[in-house]
Amino acid sequence: QVQLVESGGGLVQAGGSLRLSCAASGGTFTIYAMGWFRQAPGKEREFVAAIHWSGGSTYYADSVKGRFTISRDNAKNTVSLQMNSLKPEDTAVYYCAARINTFIGFNYYSKAWYNSWGQGTQVTVSL
Repeated sequence: QVQLVESGGGLVQAGGSLRLSCAASGGTFTIYAMGWFRQAPGKEREFVAAIHWSGGSTYYADSVKGRFTISRDNAKNTVSLQMNSLKPEDTAVYYCAARINTFIGFNYYSKAWYNSWGQGTQVTVSL
């Protein structure tokens, strides 16, 4: 069974930066895309960014465009999220997600499309 393990969350002041990473492991598998979602207290889990695994095309929520950058390392089955110019409204639990093994077309923005999830990592941005 594929496991996704996130790292890199923490506390940072507004305007600062953090880098999240997520590693996929667990036997032989095919990754079609990986992404990041976040969930703030009392809110729905929302799309942040995604990357097409083979082609490298990237997709971002409007709220993070120009501030966040998603990247991948195919050889290591890892995806990273570089977060710059952080704002208090970026505070949330960030989840790594992946579409693995079964291909049903691409729908990067929908959390229902992903079939593997990490446990989440807390990002807190203070004033």
